Parts: sequence; structure tokens; C-alpha cells
Amino acid sequence: MVIRPTPAHALTPEERARVLSVANEPRFADRPPARIVPALADEGIYIASESTFVRLLRAQGQNAHRGRAKEPKQQRPPTTHIASRPGELWCWDMTYLPTEIIGRWFFLYLILDIYSRKIVGWEVHGTDDAEHAARVVQRAALAEGIAANQTKPVLHGDNGATLKATTVLAMLNWLGIKPSYSRPRVSNDNAFAESAFRTAKYRPEFPRRGFKDLDQARDWASQFVHWYNVEHLHSGIRYVSPNQRHAGQDHEILAARHHLYLAAQAANPRRWTRNTRNWTPIGAVTLNPEKPELIKTESSNQDKQAIAA
Repeated sequence: MVIRPTPAHALTPEERARVLSVANEPRFADRPPARIVPALADEGIYIASESTFVRLLRAQGQNAHRGRAKEPKQQRPPTTHIASRPGELWCWDMTYLPTEIIGRWFFLYLILDIYSRKIVGWEVHGTDDAEHAARVVQRAALAEGIAANQTKPVLHGDNGATLKATTVLAMLNWLGIKPSYSRPRVSNDNAFAESAFRTAKYRPEFPRRGFKDLDQARDWASQFVHWYNVEHLHSGIRYVSPNQRHAGQDHEILAARHHLYLAAQAANPRRWTRNTRNWTPIGAVTLNPEKPELIKTESSNQDKQAIAA
């Protein structure tokens, strides 16, 4: 058997121990390396690359899916709208929340800004009613101040009876919001909202045996929305929080990460066989990539505006 010498730039035993120690801290114990590394970068800390975290955790048998969720499955892409800034494209849906009583459910209504992934509106009710849906949209519009915007958002939803009810359509018309609906027989045309619901139901705080009452469900939803908007480093927007993306802070944060990685590369160049991690801000977001040239144009225009600013 060939015995290969240890590379001169390999991690020291102390560095390997630190990687494992940080990965098993209570705040990171249920997070994959893809979320640990950006979180450390925002604290001005660089220990090792994401691949190094993966390799060392795998060697310790700790690289199984870290958390309650199963491995994500590939999804078909959704319907044609492009968002190049907050407030242009929203999606919404309703999901069932289990209770401790079998056969009884609470209903979570949620509105998401697709560009920033920020939850801009939500409510929990004991019944599924078009009146509730209409009020959720109204409160989201007031909270986001869309009345002062020249261009109102498009609101995409599924073909459920509640979201297409006359009461809801009248409210959308009054607010100047244009409705959009999923294609017939396409179950995942509203993937952004479905993804948010999946994240919610696999949070450790989600009660496995259901909610005791409506107050408990609303308290949980309030805490989840705060976590999702403020603390959650979203993989779809380069691991910044939805609030940071919504406020336009992602460019500065990602630039700081990029400079940190360049400094780490300069300190140990032999440990970097390729370029540093890509921290380029995400551009335009689409519900349907069937026209890639339009998306490319929107992203290019957005980049030019950012440079001019």
C-alpha cells in the first residue's frame, strides 16, 4: 500500500478539532455546513471552507441530513413573472395546521415577496374563509405601503376556491393588485409559498401532536415569521435574511463575505485550489424560466442600476 505524505497545507489537528467543535455548537447542531459557513462569515470568522466542514463531518459520521426534514427533491419550475426588486411579485397560499383534536384544523394564510422571500402578510384562523384571505391581502398592502408605489405587485396563487372568491377579487381590484393563478393540473406552480410552508412545519418548535388552541397557533406563527424574516439565512438568496434582501442590504453583506474569503485565500493560498466561493448577489427572480433571455435582461438591468447607485 502506498503511503502518501500529509500535504504541507493540510489542517492541523487543532484546526480540525475546532471545525468539529463549532459544527456541534448548539446553535449549529441542526444546520448543514452550507448555513454554518455564511453565518460565521457574517461574524467576521473564517475557519474552513464548506467542503472541509462536509469532509470532516462525514469522517465523524455526522454528515447525515442535519434536522427533521428529509432530503429535498427536485421540483419542476413554476409560472411566467419576473421580479427585479421588492414589491413587484408576491405569492400566497393557505396551509392546514393540525390541532390536538383529530379532524380539526387551523388555517395559516401567508403572503411572500418572491424577490426577497420576505413574509409580508400572514394570519391564522379557525376557518377557511374568503373574508380572511381578503383581509390578509389588505393588511399586507398597508404594511408594505403599496398605495404609494406607481407599480402594484402581481399576486400569484393556486386555483383554490378561497383565493379566487369574489370577495378576494374585489379586494385585489380595490388595491390595484393584479391576480395570477397556477396553471391547471400543475401542483407545484406556487413553489415559493410551498417551500415556506415546508420550512415552517419542519422547524423544531412546530408541535408534532398539533396545536392546543388558536392562541398557541398564532403565537407559534408570529415567532416563525420573525425567525424566517430576520434570522433565517435563506439558501435561495445567497444565505442572507429576507429582511436584509428586502432592504437592499444583501449587496453590502455579500461584498464583505467576498473580501473575507479573499483575505483567507491570501493567508493560506495552498489550501485554495480554485476560486473563492461565489458571493455575487442574486439578480432577478422568476416564477417560470421559460424565457431565459428576459430573465437575463432583467438581471443585467438590475446590476447596472446597482452600479450607478
